[in-house]
Amino acid sequence: MAAGIDRNSITDAVIASFAGAGDARTREVMAALVRHLHDFAREVDLRPEEWRAAVAFLTDAARITDEARNEFVLASDVLGFTSLTDLLRSAPGATPRSVLGPFHAEGAPERAPGAVLAPGRAGQRVRVHGRVLDVAGSPVPGAVIDFWQADAEGRYWQQDPTQTPEDFRFRMRAGEDGAYAFETVRPAPYTVPYDGPVGRLLRALGRHAWRPAHFHFRVEAPGFAPLTTEVFPEDDPYLAQDAVFGVREALVARLEPVAGTPALELAFDFRLARAE
Repeated sequence: MAAGIDRNSITDAVIASFAGAGDARTREVMAALVRHLHDFAREVDLRPEEWRAAVAFLTDAARITDEARNEFVLASDVLGFTSLTDLLRSAPGATPRSVLGPFHAEGAPERAPGAVLAPGRAGQRVRVHGRVLDVAGSPVPGAVIDFWQADAEGRYWQQDPTQTPEDFRFRMRAGEDGAYAFETVRPAPYTVPYDGPVGRLLRALGRHAWRPAHFHFRVEAPGFAPLTTEVFPEDDPYLAQDAVFGVREALVARLEPVAGTPALELAFDFRLARAE
């Protein structure tokens, strides 16, 4: 059988080898992946040394990936693939999904509504509040909010030894009316990690690595599709050129001054879609 393989028939041969897959969705996805991957190689007449360079990129990404940093997630982000999968799963009427990013970590401290994050750390204070609602506008009582952000210098706790894992992240249960509230500092724009294989790829493509400032949220409640998203201040200079393509119009919010104080206020409601 192998003797009959040529540059075109190899695709069908590989897909036929999946016939014994027990899960139909696995078979469907893998068949489409092979078909597009093979078509890509034929389209660009991919050279063996170019493919070896791609494998070396993946190997380097594996070497640099650990519990604090995932270079594969970063590669997916900067190629827009993460955002595309989020856009495909964003439900009508619900808050749009946006990228998880490489710095989310489980085990965030539990906080009550009204919590003040990192009170001793530098930065302009921001009072964030809103409600978790369904697409019809009714409250979602007890929704759990998982939050994380960079600091006023654009650094996450995994990158900054002066921060603790308690500073700029939490898990919070919204009230019976769906309300949540906390105080933090305004995050700064930052570059995605630029010292690994993804950074080399960006430089080769002539691209910058900047992300606009943002707040990360994961919102979950029984009976609803979990939401992973970001909220972006509307005055950020990188909104139109996010390195990971995560900005959505509905996720851009205004930071309003709080009268008589140097603080800012951000109001944002999340809308959850029912689980499929």
